[in-house]
Amino acid sequence: MPTFYGPDFDALTRQDPEIAQVLLSELKRQQTNLQLIASENFTSPAVLAAMGSTLSNKYAEGYPGKRYYGGCEEVDKAEFLAIERAKSLFGADHANVQPHSGASANVAVYQAFTKPGDTVLAMSLPHGGHLTHGSAVNFSGKWFNVESYGVRSDNELIDYDELRDKAIATKPKMICSGATAYPSLIDFEKIRAICDEVGAIMWVDAAHFIGLVAGKAIPSPVPYADVVSFTTHKVLRGPRGGMILTKAEHATAIDKAVFPGMQGGPIMSAVAGKAVALAECATLEFQKYAKDVIVNAKALAAALEVEGMRAVSGGTQTHLALMDIRSTGVTGKVADERCGAAGIVMNKNSIPNDPQKPGITSGVRVGTPATTTQGMGVLEMKVIAQLISRAIASDDAATHSAIRNEVHALTARFPIYQA
Repeated sequence: MPTFYGPDFDALTRQDPEIAQVLLSELKRQQTNLQLIASENFTSPAVLAAMGSTLSNKYAEGYPGKRYYGGCEEVDKAEFLAIERAKSLFGADHANVQPHSGASANVAVYQAFTKPGDTVLAMSLPHGGHLTHGSAVNFSGKWFNVESYGVRSDNELIDYDELRDKAIATKPKMICSGATAYPSLIDFEKIRAICDEVGAIMWVDAAHFIGLVAGKAIPSPVPYADVVSFTTHKVLRGPRGGMILTKAEHATAIDKAVFPGMQGGPIMSAVAGKAVALAECATLEFQKYAKDVIVNAKALAAALEVEGMRAVSGGTQTHLALMDIRSTGVTGKVADERCGAAGIVMNKNSIPNDPQKPGITSGVRVGTPATTTQGMGVLEMKVIAQLISRAIASDDAATHSAIRNEVHALTARFPIYQA
């Protein structure tokens, strides 16, 4: 029995064998498949222990020292630790560690700095942005006047000239940078200059790359931005949740936006898990990990290009690669399904100016946070690229089964969560 599920797993097995079996089956899935989704990772057993702790029982509405319920003396300690570790790790004036998710953190940012109907400038979803950056089906697109900027057609990098022109023309209250499928670095200094020119709040949604910042592998947006929101999973390798960093002058506005503006009591077990992850991120070991994630992403993108696919924007400088797979003759949706049948978990993804619909796509997104956590390196990335290529090329179940066996053999060499 896996020890990290805690001493009460046997009790769970007796009381609810169906849910116990789901936990065991999911463990096996993670252990035996290749996890290439860029927004997923394997948290440490220490983070899992905090998440499954008695802190889950405590309602702690409010902030440390200013709760609306009694009995918060111990959970206050956990939140203080998470706050201080976040400020130290990122060099931030203020940290709010309570948001339940990255989207929740983004809701708080909008609430702190804008009002419904205000103009916000953010990256276009088809060019790599996020639902909360103005999608018509999301609250952000329904409640705000969101103007979009994108990437250049010649190099698929952010068009800063377009961004500046739109900022001057629309006079946004806030400018958002950050994306979910943009493999290159963002020039925060340029965006800061544009924000200053038009008098806009500079918001960076660093959900995807904040772990690389924590590991000192890429430049930080914190010195430039008024506010930085992010998730605590992905490369950061913490529990599922959100966090916000701000300059001192915005601390009160953000705290009020999170509570009582956006949510009630925080999930204190998650706050404790965030504290554990932040301490892990402050180590030299994590710094090496963050750099290795990028090395592996570059190697995987290059190896996929050898297999005939095209890396959008010429490659990657981060933890993910966006691959144009039109040369394979199949869509992103088909590639996603075929790879899944072969034990390779990734996701279909639109590419800039994609002729296919968002549910079909001409591309796939691959990421290396999880495989790097397992200890895989450049040689394994080349093998993975070959497995992906073979899986995409075939619609034969027997072929996918054979590839899946190779995947299982590979993952067995790099085990996770061993009892």
